[in-house]
Amino acid sequence: MLRTIDLRGRRLSAAQLLAAVPRAGAARSNALATAAEIVHDVAVRGEQALREQAERFDGVSGHALRVPTAHLEEAVFVLDPSIRAALEEAIDRVRAASAAQIPAPALTELAPGAVVEQRWQPVRRVGVYVPGGKAVYPSSVVMNVVPAQVAGVDVVALASPPQRDHGGRVHPLVLAAARLLGVDEVYAIGGAGAIGALAHGVDAIGLDPVDVVTGPGNNFVAAAKRAVAGLVGTDSEAGATEILIVADSDADPYLVAVDLISQAEHDEQASAVLVTDSSELAERVADEVARHAPRTRHAVRVEAALDGPQSAIVLVDDPAAAAAFSNAYAPEHLELHLRDPRPELFVNAGAIFVGEDSPVSLGDYLAGSNHVLPTGGQARYAAGLSAATFLRPQQLIRYDRDALARVRDDIVTLADAEALPAHGEAVEARFALRDDREPDDVARDVIG
Repeated sequence: MLRTIDLRGRRLSAAQLLAAVPRAGAARSNALATAAEIVHDVAVRGEQALREQAERFDGVSGHALRVPTAHLEEAVFVLDPSIRAALEEAIDRVRAASAAQIPAPALTELAPGAVVEQRWQPVRRVGVYVPGGKAVYPSSVVMNVVPAQVAGVDVVALASPPQRDHGGRVHPLVLAAARLLGVDEVYAIGGAGAIGALAHGVDAIGLDPVDVVTGPGNNFVAAAKRAVAGLVGTDSEAGATEILIVADSDADPYLVAVDLISQAEHDEQASAVLVTDSSELAERVADEVARHAPRTRHAVRVEAALDGPQSAIVLVDDPAAAAAFSNAYAPEHLELHLRDPRPELFVNAGAIFVGEDSPVSLGDYLAGSNHVLPTGGQARYAAGLSAATFLRPQQLIRYDRDALARVRDDIVTLADAEALPAHGEAVEARFALRDDREPDDVARDVIG
């Protein structure tokens, strides 16, 4: 079910390691072209495009694109008390962890009267996407909305696919989670079209454009974010899920296997990878996967994901080679089942789960960490969703006359060196004005 990639006995360069990484490259390339077309269609035709997409992709027509408040209230009213309690616990934990992500303002006094203040301003309006194709994700409502609220965002608009099994409504668990968090602007829109609608706005349904779009989804949703980047801010491309497990001979093969299966059940494009220097563990994990995968509820989906080119067991020579491979892969989720984990060696990962009692499932729901994380190798340079995603660093500069005077000559020198003399003249004008001369005389002296 899981293919084996044997890298033992080979010294691989960084480029060769990247080439050895199992990826579903064709799926991502195809998704980008399709998603761009869908986003463009929404930008041009608005509501009509969204309705056609809902019928084509979700099997739904004639539904309310803007979710009525009554639907939100009803969803909370019928919510199972145990699910509500679990959601409220998740909200509390994510809120606490997100509060620690707010950078502190800083004041730097470079000289007397020369101050640069660093502050962090929240964006005004955010659009969050909550997937709803093969599963239902009230947890993603929590992971998107709570950090935005902690950051101080004024308005959160939420989009999630209409469900054929619920008469074209957004899934009631998603609606209930939104209502628990005080979100009342919700749209029954799915996939790449939802990303396009949030970014461009749709006047006919009262959807104003947002400043930032966030949220997980399949490869089409991730590709749609790339299509709207520059028009709006986006978080990292949280596409089809990935798990990479680095394990040694002491690891429990059953736990490794069930963790691989747990992520494979998300989607046929999900990636499940084991990296180990123990051929015996590799064989035992493969046996456990073959034994347990057919018994799971979503066995067909799991088998497709594990059989795909994006999933594999990778054999390496030693722990150092395992760390090097993991850093080249840059997984969304990294589990370390090692005698000596040394997480500081694993620098490229969306989130790192250390030890057998810290499974990815914990992070999906109640660890307090965020489960909206970069996929497709983007963890080499991108971070997971956090309160900081919704904040813009902004600098305030305050110089008095004496402080400006101390750097006056250096400014003029650099301006002249860059052949931008008006820059220097703008500084000199401030000192000439204070000589009590007429503005016209100052202008003649400064500009020449």
